Amino acid sequence: MDETTDRTLDAVGPRLKRLRQRREVTLTELAAETGISASTLSRLEAGLRRPTLEQLLPLARAHGVTLDELVDAPPTGDPRINLRPIACEGGATVLPLTRRPGGIQAYKFVLPAGDDDAEPDPRTHEGYDWVYVLNGRLRLVLGEHDLILEPGEAAEFDTRTPHWFAATSSGPVEYLSLIGKQGERAHLRAAPRRGTADNGH
Repeated sequence: MDETTDRTLDAVGPRLKRLRQRREVTLTELAAETGISASTLSRLEAGLRRPTLEQLLPLARAHGVTLDELVDAPPTGDPRINLRPIACEGGATVLPLTRRPGGIQAYKFVLPAGDDDAEPDPRTHEGYDWVYVLNGRLRLVLGEHDLILEPGEAAEFDTRTPHWFAATSSGPVEYLSLIGKQGERAHLRAAPRRGTADNGH
């Protein structure tokens, strides 16, 4: 991990504490919102533990900020999205594709080649997720299911279901993710078959 990433992650703790205090939310209340234990949240805010991507995403949603704002990405007045990659522990990279806080957030994830024998560490939090694989093979452990998603395949699920993502040993994986609060879903309109009406939902 490079020095810039180190400094970025080290600065997240105090920012998390300020955001929580601004909302006048207790650690216990934030734990209920995010599915992250109060003790872990306390350690994150104190800088005793570095946040993982799985923790940053629900925290950004709970505080109503973008992931860029949470890690203090430089602001820009350009209406085009500033595709500033955010390096995370474990070699993962995330590119925020939306800048507005709240609502559905879009991200591109790049995960390095994984270990097929790795023990999954499923997490839960409030929200709804839709993923679409661009390149590579994505392993998705969702509840009792252990799935491999190929390029062009998509999955959607309630994030209160224990879930975990990883690339397979065949190589890195790139995928898009639309993440919304509970009840918000990305509705996809399928292309109509030739000669039939569009029955997308």
